[in-house]
Formats: sequence, C-alpha cells, structure tokens
Amino acid sequence: MEFEGFVIHHTEGECGEEAAWDFKIHLDGSVRCSSMLIEPRQIHICLEGDFNRPYEGMDLQQKSQLFMAAKIILELSRLHEISPLYLFPHSDSCPGVHFPWNSLVIYPVDGYH
Repeated sequence: MEFEGFVIHHTEGECGEEAAWDFKIHLDGSVRCSSMLIEPRQIHICLEGDFNRPYEGMDLQQKSQLFMAAKIILELSRLHEISPLYLFPHSDSCPGVHFPWNSLVIYPVDGYH
C-alpha cells in the first residue's frame, strides 16, 4: 500500500467530536491504535488536548505527546517508505494555525533536530 502522508488532529474544538483516527496519543503518552486504517491513502494521528499554540507555550505533557507522535511518524515512514515530512492538518482549525509543525519533524538521515 502506498501512503501519501500523515494527517494530524487534536481533540479540541471541532476535532473533539468522535473523529476517526488511526493512532491517538493520550495525555499520559500512551497510544491507542485503531484496528483498521480509516483512510487507505493517509495515516491519521490524533493528539489529546489543545495543540493550537506555539511549542514554547506547551507544558511538558504536550511536548511528550509531540515527541511520541514524531516517533510514530518516523517509524511508520520507515516501514511504509513515506517521507516523514508529508504532514497535513485535518482542517483549517484542526490542529490549529499555531500548531508547532517543526516539532514533529525528525529527519531520518540526521536524526533529531
């Protein structure tokens, strides 16, 4: 199966409704996986909480969730030969205009940034 990339959600606002996702990262850092992909071309990852803020304004718990999301993205990128840079928002408001996209990027060649 060839994937086009990763779609990022958070549970705040309109995304807080029972949205479909493939991986959900909870406040405590635990991850719940869906039993089936919801969309055959993209992998959906949901972060519990409000992530519409700059990285500097996040608490340690949220930063840990972002780190876990980055690890999932990197591993799935390797398994399915997807660039870890193909990250897309769920919508204009989800995960929000202030979402710290750069915090999810772990370059496969150079490691963490």
